[in-house]
Amino acid sequence: MNVKPSADYIAAAVQAASKGGLPPIHKWNPPFCGDIDMRIARDGTWFHEGTPIGRAPLVRLFSTILKREDGKYYLVTPVEKVGIVVEDAPFVAIDFEVSGEGDDQTLTFTTNVGDQTQAGVDHPIRVVRDAETGEPSPYVHVRDELEALIDRKSFYRMIDLGQHRHHEEVRWFGVMSGGQFFPIIPSEELE
Repeated sequence: MNVKPSADYIAAAVQAASKGGLPPIHKWNPPFCGDIDMRIARDGTWFHEGTPIGRAPLVRLFSTILKREDGKYYLVTPVEKVGIVVEDAPFVAIDFEVSGEGDDQTLTFTTNVGDQTQAGVDHPIRVVRDAETGEPSPYVHVRDELEALIDRKSFYRMIDLGQHRHHEEVRWFGVMSGGQFFPIIPSEELE
């Protein structure tokens, strides 16, 4: 049966295949069926055919079947794989909670689609700086090859928790989480 990929078809297929939690997309290897007109903007807004998707449960559902392969993003069901556009990261970390202090500190991020992830060895924080402006873009790994852009207010709160440490023989300003030090900017650039 040749079905034209659509947002409604994907939603129906996932609801039928999933029994709660995250679907086992790592086990699904369907054929590529083409691209659909779906886009995730840098601010985390999901669009379908140019219109924002306003139903949060539908966005959450789509987020659970999102997969990244070879730098491209796809929505995957047991029967089809369709390409979508992601402007930056597919998720936005909109808040975090802090537990512990010092080396025992852990940051647990919450994304715009309801995922929670504890930054640490398996979920690193990385900061990319714009080559021209020096503007930082901070990210935290959420799952598989998917990251969340850390929103500005959360990044500023994270900076308040920062400290200076040696990392790869250079003194850095960064943040601790899950027993790991995540460098943000070389200390000498702050002096």
